[in-house]
Amino acid sequence: STCAQAFAGTSSLNPMQSRVFDVAFHNRDNMLVCAPTGAGKTNVAMLATVSHFRDVGLVPGKDVSANMETGGKKVVYIAPMKALAQEVVSKFHSKLNPSLRLIVRELTGDMQLTRAEAESANVIVTTPEKWDVVTRKSGNDEKSLGNQCGLLIIDEVHLLADERGAVIESVVARLHRLVESRQRQVRIVGLSATLPNYKDVATFLQVPERGLFYFGPEHRPVPLQQTFVGVIAQTRDRFMREKKMNNVCYDVVVDSLRRGYQVMVFVHSRKGTGDTANALVERAAQADELERLFITQGKEGEAGEAHKRYADRVKKSRNREVGNHFANGIGIHHAGMLRGDRKLTEQMFADGAIKVLCCTATLAWGINLPAHTVVVKGTEVYNPEKGGLVDLSILDVMQIFGRAGRPQFDTSGEATLITSHDALHRYLDKLVRQVPIESTFIKQLPDHLNAEVVGGTVTNIKEAATWLTYTYLHVRMVRNPLAYGITADQKADDPMLRGRSVELVQDAARLLAGNEMVRYDIESGNLSVTDLGRTAAHYYIQAESVATFNEKLRGFDSLSDGQLAHLICCATEFENVKIRQEELNELDALAKNSCPLPVKVPIHDPSDKSLVLMQAFISRAGIKSFTLISDTNYIASNAGRVARAMFQMCLKQNEAGPTIQLLRIAKSIDKRFWWFQTPLRHFEGELKDNVFMAMESRSVGPDTFEAALSLLDMQHHEVGQLCHQAKNGRKIQRFVGMLPRIDVHCDVQPVTTSVLRFRIRLHPIWEWQNRWHGGAEAFWLWVEDGENDRIYHNEYVIFSRRTHPESVALDLSIPAFDPLPKQYFIRIVSDSWVGIEMLLPVSLRDVQRPSQKVHHTDLIDLTPLPTTALQNEAYEHLYSTIDTFNPIQTQLFHVLYHTDSPVLLGAPTGSGKTIVAELALLRMKRNHPNGICVYIAPLKSLARERLKEWKLRLGSAPLNWKVLELSGDTHHDQKALNHADVLVCTPEKWDLISRGWKGTTASDSNVANGKKFVKRVRLLVIDEIHLLGEERGAVLEAIVSRTRFISKFVDSEQRENDDKSLKDTGAEGSCHTRIVGLSTALANAVDLADWIGIDTKGHGPRSMRGLYNFRHSVRPILMDVHIQGYAGRHYCPRMATMNKPAYAAIKEYSPNNPTLIFVASRRQTRLTAFDLISYAAGDENPRSFLGCSDDYIESVAESIQDESLRHTITYGIGLHHAGLSSNDRDIVERLFLGGEIQVLVATATLAWGVNLPARFVIVKGTEYFDAKTSRYVDYPLTDVLQMIGRAGRPGFDTEGKALVMVEESKKSFYKRFLYLPFPVESCLEERMCENLNAEIAIGTINSIGEAVAYLSWTFYARRVAANPSFYGAAASKDEDVQEFLLSVVQETTQKLKNHGCVEIDKTDDEIDNALQPTILGKTASNYYLQYRTPKQMLVGVKEARRLMMGCIEESNEPLPKPRTGLMPFERSTRLDELSVAWILYALSSTHEFDELPVRHNEEHLNAELAEKVMWGADTSSLLKGGLGSNARQAEISLDVMADPHTKCFLLLQAYLEHAKMPISDYVNDAKTVVDQIPRLLSAMQFIALQETTAAGSFELACQFSRVRQILSTRTMVDETPWTQLAGVTLKGLRQMEKNAKSKKMTMPSLREVRMMPRDEAARQLRSLLAGKQSGMNADLLDSIYSLPLMTIGNIQVSQHVEKVTGTINGIVSLELIINEDSRRKKQHGDPMNLALVLGTPQRRTLLSYQSIGIGRNGTVKKSVNISFDWNTANANGGEDGGVVILRLLLSDVRGLDAEIAIPLR
Repeated sequence: STCAQAFAGTSSLNPMQSRVFDVAFHNRDNMLVCAPTGAGKTNVAMLATVSHFRDVGLVPGKDVSANMETGGKKVVYIAPMKALAQEVVSKFHSKLNPSLRLIVRELTGDMQLTRAEAESANVIVTTPEKWDVVTRKSGNDEKSLGNQCGLLIIDEVHLLADERGAVIESVVARLHRLVESRQRQVRIVGLSATLPNYKDVATFLQVPERGLFYFGPEHRPVPLQQTFVGVIAQTRDRFMREKKMNNVCYDVVVDSLRRGYQVMVFVHSRKGTGDTANALVERAAQADELERLFITQGKEGEAGEAHKRYADRVKKSRNREVGNHFANGIGIHHAGMLRGDRKLTEQMFADGAIKVLCCTATLAWGINLPAHTVVVKGTEVYNPEKGGLVDLSILDVMQIFGRAGRPQFDTSGEATLITSHDALHRYLDKLVRQVPIESTFIKQLPDHLNAEVVGGTVTNIKEAATWLTYTYLHVRMVRNPLAYGITADQKADDPMLRGRSVELVQDAARLLAGNEMVRYDIESGNLSVTDLGRTAAHYYIQAESVATFNEKLRGFDSLSDGQLAHLICCATEFENVKIRQEELNELDALAKNSCPLPVKVPIHDPSDKSLVLMQAFISRAGIKSFTLISDTNYIASNAGRVARAMFQMCLKQNEAGPTIQLLRIAKSIDKRFWWFQTPLRHFEGELKDNVFMAMESRSVGPDTFEAALSLLDMQHHEVGQLCHQAKNGRKIQRFVGMLPRIDVHCDVQPVTTSVLRFRIRLHPIWEWQNRWHGGAEAFWLWVEDGENDRIYHNEYVIFSRRTHPESVALDLSIPAFDPLPKQYFIRIVSDSWVGIEMLLPVSLRDVQRPSQKVHHTDLIDLTPLPTTALQNEAYEHLYSTIDTFNPIQTQLFHVLYHTDSPVLLGAPTGSGKTIVAELALLRMKRNHPNGICVYIAPLKSLARERLKEWKLRLGSAPLNWKVLELSGDTHHDQKALNHADVLVCTPEKWDLISRGWKGTTASDSNVANGKKFVKRVRLLVIDEIHLLGEERGAVLEAIVSRTRFISKFVDSEQRENDDKSLKDTGAEGSCHTRIVGLSTALANAVDLADWIGIDTKGHGPRSMRGLYNFRHSVRPILMDVHIQGYAGRHYCPRMATMNKPAYAAIKEYSPNNPTLIFVASRRQTRLTAFDLISYAAGDENPRSFLGCSDDYIESVAESIQDESLRHTITYGIGLHHAGLSSNDRDIVERLFLGGEIQVLVATATLAWGVNLPARFVIVKGTEYFDAKTSRYVDYPLTDVLQMIGRAGRPGFDTEGKALVMVEESKKSFYKRFLYLPFPVESCLEERMCENLNAEIAIGTINSIGEAVAYLSWTFYARRVAANPSFYGAAASKDEDVQEFLLSVVQETTQKLKNHGCVEIDKTDDEIDNALQPTILGKTASNYYLQYRTPKQMLVGVKEARRLMMGCIEESNEPLPKPRTGLMPFERSTRLDELSVAWILYALSSTHEFDELPVRHNEEHLNAELAEKVMWGADTSSLLKGGLGSNARQAEISLDVMADPHTKCFLLLQAYLEHAKMPISDYVNDAKTVVDQIPRLLSAMQFIALQETTAAGSFELACQFSRVRQILSTRTMVDETPWTQLAGVTLKGLRQMEKNAKSKKMTMPSLREVRMMPRDEAARQLRSLLAGKQSGMNADLLDSIYSLPLMTIGNIQVSQHVEKVTGTINGIVSLELIINEDSRRKKQHGDPMNLALVLGTPQRRTLLSYQSIGIGRNGTVKKSVNISFDWNTANANGGEDGGVVILRLLLSDVRGLDAEIAIPLR
């Protein structure tokens, strides 16, 4: 019944529709319906449409298909002409929108859709060419419009015989191949007129037999009388023949008019419509029939009324012919008329206001506008390709005849064909014996082949020939070979004509290659795309036009604006523009008055005419001739597209001059004003013409933009006077402020002698108005060399409304040449606003390029050293699997194993650097048995790999060394650390621990672990030390600088007290820490070597000892690297286009060997794997990558949790990313290493983390999404090298192969620099504040001078001296470097002071200014925070205290009375919830979460999550007095939801509430957040505990424990503590409460049950758990009694007076007893913390805070002494000397907290 709403007004289907109903409505088979015009085919399309929407769930119905793919929900209706498309939109909208709420939109040359409109549309009605363009651009992107089609309806499919039929063939062939590769059904429904070879069309559309329907002429709704008239011409005079035809036509028209019928007369030229109308009027006037039969004006009845209704509208028409003919009761209609005029004429004819309509054949195809009588006057049609007249096709004749007879009014129709006597028999013959329709595809084969090559679906001649078999051309070649030049012998030898198909595509490929549109390798047959070909395909430019552009553009050194505009008009698209004698005078006038660009006069060439009309269009000239108006509209609709295509071509060829010229022309065509006019013309509807004229009189050309901006510097009344708008000065200024303009800043950093880095910051400084700017503004930015007119880099930059006015930062690598030019230019041009251009000169005069001296170590041809050289059996046992060390290890052996020199090794991945580190470790342990080796891995995954390996090898016999991991996820106690032999660390962890090397910092953070064992570190191994130049490099720099400082300090300490030091360390000789750095080959290895302590400046035997920097070519296995470029501005579609080439590369380079594919994200792992499976299935071998039996892999798949991995693994393709469980990752790694699966698709982190080499490595894309900048950025070159370094398996392969797939513009960059690495530069500046603050906090730095001295130890200082321009220093002289370092220190310390981290004590000499750490500074150092975070936390602490005291005062809680025992510590729900929520919100709002990723569209997911969680996006509802979700704020903007801190707060709530995360990425994001919260909470608590005298400090200190409990137990504030117990559910609790109520018991609290004797508690639980199994009772009892129960005794209060200060200190002494009575096996978890918090009842001030660790087993007794300030306690203790309150708060358990009020007297 719901579907029937689309057929409102139709009581029943006609016989034809009834016959096709079952297939159309109840099946998803492809269909072809051939039926006469007017038989009701549109309703068949409607049946299929409604059926489709029912199947995908958009329309309710009982037959909803659960298996429909979600991707193909849209219906696409292809109509042959724009006119028909408009009619279909109107009809479908009226049927589908009101009843079913489905959206129908038109997508044609006249009607463009925004992305949002296209996304929301359910039905898209388009033309073949438009849909061809859409599908060309769609590629493999699942979300693209072209790939969202689930039903394709092709109307008038018999137009395959037309010249436009090639487009339909291309679209259908592309769709068939997509369906096969994606294994997703897309239904095709073809609608056609009656065809003789309909079965061929059905074969082409892949229609099964039951989906093919053919209906003959008997199914016409109105019987048709056909008349054929042959005119005999006595003369060859065309005018006489035309006159005879007009006479015959007049007789037919008048005969019909006399009987009261309307008539349509079809002619075959636009001019012919007017000529025929005039001839009919002239004859009628002569016969005195005009008034009686034609004119409707003044007549009675419907015709007269209709004439009155339309009279006013006709007067408004610009087309004078429409008005003239209307007066005579005649209308004209053709494609050259404006859309509004065409629509008006159609309505007038339909309503009877005109009796006769003279029209072209487009009306027969386009609009369903029938008449009783139809006349075809003449059958000769001009064919521009043949340069002469040809016969009108019989298909056109039948289509026109189909318009005769109105089904709802007439019982019959009449159709008359008037032709020459010679042609009459041909038409009669064709009518009786219809000729099969043939394909026209061969003519356009090159263009369509190019489109497939660009789309990535055709990569070689073989695939091209296969693609051709999907076309109608191939179907007809097989059926009718003679028509296509194929002899009978050729057909017999090759029945499927495969050879002929290959010949055709080879010819097309050669043509395209000649035009540089593809690269064609004749030997291999490979086809690859070029920039020209891609541009031509995307902008629908024909190959002939590209050839013209190539010839003209390369024939001149420079072209003027006029020459480029003329070149646009030379395109093939305009060759059909004809020059008519009667137009020449007006054209000459237009050329003289409306063409600012020069034009050749007189006009003889179509391109010259096109140029005149294009300029007239831009200049908005008034054109009188109707044919010129038509031609102008045609030119205007195509010129912009051609200009954009030429702009892209010149941009890709890096030609600066033509690029900017063509972009100006393209924008001028779009906006219809010139780039040298004022850009204020964009606001034409708002400002008057005299404003524009006044502005243009002041300046012309590029200065018009600057002239407009100068108005902002004036007073508004001055602006009014200048623009002759005295009252509108403010308004004009406001519109000037809306002109998009950008503030550009550029820093130039020399990287090498041949590369400069441009760091560009673009800041938008305009007022954003949606009306003028929409959702985004796009700009082109390029760097050009003015002297050579070359573009060195271009970027397409988008500013969005959502992020406005945030800046955009770009890092560009720009080539530098000798001699260096004086300047480059950064040009920024708006993509759509005419005249908006900015040019920034970038001076290169003061740029000092670094010297390019690369120190390389030659690999000496040595005999490989046997492992017995270690001369230690235990050590030799480590290498029992190898006999000798490799060449690199052999060359380094002596320095590593027999000296303590620092070592820097630069060598390619796979060179055996791990064994190098082990040799240094063995040396250290041999000489210093108690020494510690710290191995630092920059990535957690790398640390885990090394830990796993070393625990197995070093941690087992015979060495049995203790190997521990210190990363963000691990925790070890002090004892374990002190006994460690090897520590595997991340840089941040070791930085934090080593900060406490002096042992002077006291806090509960891990920094305390650094007190002693840091000084025992004898070996520091830093893996991948070249990452010093990446984001986390600043931490590595701090570590090494501090290590060398510690070594120096300990050495001097040893010299002072040598005997004691030897005794403590158990070592002999020097106590310095040896540093070993492992890296890839480095460009500036000497700087790094000098920094880690290698002598690089001496000349003796020790000079350069320890520095080994081998070339990239020094690999154990040779490497063959290929680099391929892929175009596409958008990341995801570009990644999709790489999948097929990746599959082809695997088949070529590693068909039977393991392959690793690196991608940037988890989503890309899935998409890549799925596509590889599709392509393998396309080769009919879907399990080609599987190296084991199906049964085995199926059994393995059952144990895999990840759904995608479970699917792909069965096809031999594994996935590997951080979102997998450890078990899934282990399974994948095992299968890949064992060869059971051949392909592993992994995120880039695997390159560092897991040692899984492969024969072939593909780096699929070199960009990743950077959450900090919300854009895609490039991987560092080091990461790319690491990935390709995984190619080649030692022991298996003699060579490795790698393929790097990059964005097209970066291909040359990677070719040049992949093996010519950039020097490693310091990143210390980015974390300078944190590093200096840490050294000040631990006492290493005490003054400005010491800070400068500290910096001189760093790698940063060395690189400032080597490359001063990179860092902004004046020069590389020592005094310049020192002056620069001083300025850096001053700037940094001032920032630290502003954020409360340091205090500066000024002296006369600034360099002696003392630096003192503050509490906030120490907090940042101890807890590893950003320097800005502690100040935020301090604000949060103060607000939390204020909120809590406000709640306490509101509740009027009575003061506690002294009691003998502990009482439960309970709070009001409001106080608890408000304070916990605020603390978590304050933590979420800190700078620590600035870079939490908020990915594309995640703001919508955040908004949905905010609706589900308790507190929403912030605490505003709680602060207003509500609780939980009851007082949720109405709506929060998406801008807030896009904030990372909002997301952080939501993730915390979702984690605590066990809420389901929207997507898998959120699970990992939540883990990232939750891992950081304990550290931040401790930091905030540390700050809060410093302000003990503030009111509320006692309550806040207690609340930190409450937050820890909530995080540890994952229970919300309003939940009962019972829910933290294992096995207790909310449902079970409700049942317990129900049982207690039924037995008239009170539900006991968790603490009450825990305090009962076990037997009594067991009885109580049995009673509450009535009906439950006893097993649950026992488990619950065990859970309860595993919780610690706290009791205290022997409480004594005493006081003590300090003699020196006179301060009175109070001491509370007590005995603390902690009992755990668990009967389970002993637990070995981390110890639990118990906080003892002492405070006052009045003002709630904090007296003391102690935290003690308690074990997890048995009963523990501890004597505790708590010291406090007696006077503070006495003053705030209440009456009679008062009391103090002691609270005992557990960190990990809720519900057992207790408090006691202790009297002071």
